Amino acid sequence: MARPLRIATWNINSIRLRLPLIGRVQAALDADVLCLQETKCPDELFPRAELQALGFAHVAVRGMKGYNGVAVLSRLPFIELSGLPDWVGRADCRHQAVLLDAPGGPIELHNCYVPAGGDVPDREANPKFAHKLDFLAEKAAFWAPRAGQPRRVLLGDLNIAPLEHDVWSHRELLDVVSHTPIEVEGLTAWQQAGAWHDAVRHFVPADQKLYTWWSYRARDWAASDRGRRLDHIWVSPDLVGNLSRQLVLKPARGWEKASDHVPVMVELAL
Repeated sequence: MARPLRIATWNINSIRLRLPLIGRVQAALDADVLCLQETKCPDELFPRAELQALGFAHVAVRGMKGYNGVAVLSRLPFIELSGLPDWVGRADCRHQAVLLDAPGGPIELHNCYVPAGGDVPDREANPKFAHKLDFLAEKAAFWAPRAGQPRRVLLGDLNIAPLEHDVWSHRELLDVVSHTPIEVEGLTAWQQAGAWHDAVRHFVPADQKLYTWWSYRARDWAASDRGRRLDHIWVSPDLVGNLSRQLVLKPARGWEKASDHVPVMVELAL
């Protein structure tokens, strides 16, 4: 039986600061495709050679200095797709798409980094929050006419923990950016518009706690365990039957110079 295709996502929070950790991530995951967000690196400075040395022969980047940025690292060949919108008119390196040469046929893979939204959950008082809501609305509108397309994967740091047990305290975080009802409504509309299936929660029941992010502000993140599930992997309906496993690499949060996010992976038996 062929090995399942392993696709992972990780908000690395600066590729240059955390480049040595990619080797540790790859040793743990043995991923075929690793999608990064918040690379914070212009394309000309991206460390392609170092990543190719880890076995990722194919690299696509869309980055800018100091902020945002996404990258796809892959063992499999792919074609970079063009024609994506400049979301909310900003062209700020938050989305890229490739067509993977995967077993059984190409897979369209979208790597996304949703705006965090600032600290105040009020559209009028906080332009960053307004930007986030507008970004979500544009995503839903973009995917609505594409809902029937097969062999699609969308992943990344979507910066929203939608379910009650995607946060350490649903009651206490209802008015905290990343878990407010209006954000959850926007993310849900996007998910439904594209007919996306939550590949990680496919394996982990909704009544079980599940986190992918722990704040740097916590004195002891592991002891307090006040996490949120901000990182997601979605698949098109035709791939749901191919899902074989998920993994959240929680130990990575405890590594020296760790990101505040941890890698998330799913396997597809194709």
